[in-house]
Amino acid sequence: MRFLIISHALHYKKNTSLFSYAPYVREINLWLKHVDQVEIVAPFSNKATSKIDLDYKHNDLKFTKIPEVALTSVFSIFKSLIVLPYIILMLFKACYKADHIHLRCPGNIGLLGCLVQMFFPSKTKTAKYAGNWDPKAIQPKSYIIQKRILSNTTLTKKMNVLVYGKWENQTKNIKPFFTATYTKNELVSFKEKNYDSQLNFIFVGSLVEGKRPLLAIKIVESLQELGYNCKLDVFGNGILKTELENYIVSNQIKNVCLHGNQTKETIKKYLEKSHFSILASKSEGWPKAVAEAMFYGVIPIATSISCVPFMLDYGKRGILIDPELNSALKVIEKYLLKSTELTEIAKQSQIWSQQYTLDYFESEIKTVLTV
Repeated sequence: MRFLIISHALHYKKNTSLFSYAPYVREINLWLKHVDQVEIVAPFSNKATSKIDLDYKHNDLKFTKIPEVALTSVFSIFKSLIVLPYIILMLFKACYKADHIHLRCPGNIGLLGCLVQMFFPSKTKTAKYAGNWDPKAIQPKSYIIQKRILSNTTLTKKMNVLVYGKWENQTKNIKPFFTATYTKNELVSFKEKNYDSQLNFIFVGSLVEGKRPLLAIKIVESLQELGYNCKLDVFGNGILKTELENYIVSNQIKNVCLHGNQTKETIKKYLEKSHFSILASKSEGWPKAVAEAMFYGVIPIATSISCVPFMLDYGKRGILIDPELNSALKVIEKYLLKSTELTEIAKQSQIWSQQYTLDYFESEIKTVLTV
């Protein structure tokens, strides 16, 4: 099988290897174990790889680089319009040669892939929609267009669309799916933690407005002011890093540390000793940071978006908050006052998350590819 991947993820070269964002590549490598040839059509950067990048594993891999598409300014829109015909031509050529077309959505390149795949109704296809599939969610127009094209079985034929969560009134090609980070070999037994001493919090995610890292810091700061002995470790980089550093210094907040991007192994060590994770995102698909924390019995504190309420069993496997400091504090403190119940929440959290291993994920991929 000649397997084509159309993605907006930025790619890098190091020696003869092709790299991209590690959680994405870690998943893609499982798909690649079951195909003969691979072509990846995606944007490319000459920048050096970082700690959060990983290389593809396949002996017959072709990379076709295309320009990035951005709609964030007048100049970027103008530039994108100029390169658009070339990108569409590359996508048509790649789709023509492919036996199976795999789209990574949502994203600007994913949107173009959604349009081009309509001209290849006889080819088998999959789309991994890694965003929020909730039909009621307020989203950018490009995301809405992608969802409509993918769920229209007249325009999109012979495709399984893998989405996070189970939603009502969906077309037959929409398949509830999940993602994973750890293998069966990484399963650990539940270890009861002490919630009456220092409470260790962790934030894992990009330091951008959509992930609300400042709210995570303010929550821990407020808990300290209320007399709780807490610590917060923040993992990730982004445009808000300097602002967060300034906030921590100017408010003289103790026990809050920004670690930047770190490897999966380093984060795992911190998860093993953490009590709570905080991810009050504005939008998510299946937030890996939440599932990864739960895998190690860390109680997630998250906003009620996408399939997060399902993941947290509506409060039985974690703490659902509103993205407002005082409201979030009231909910969190209500849980902290019932420390005996926290152990059971953590246990149920871990039991649920450990169902979703990379081994199980790979078996589900094989099923999708053979349909």
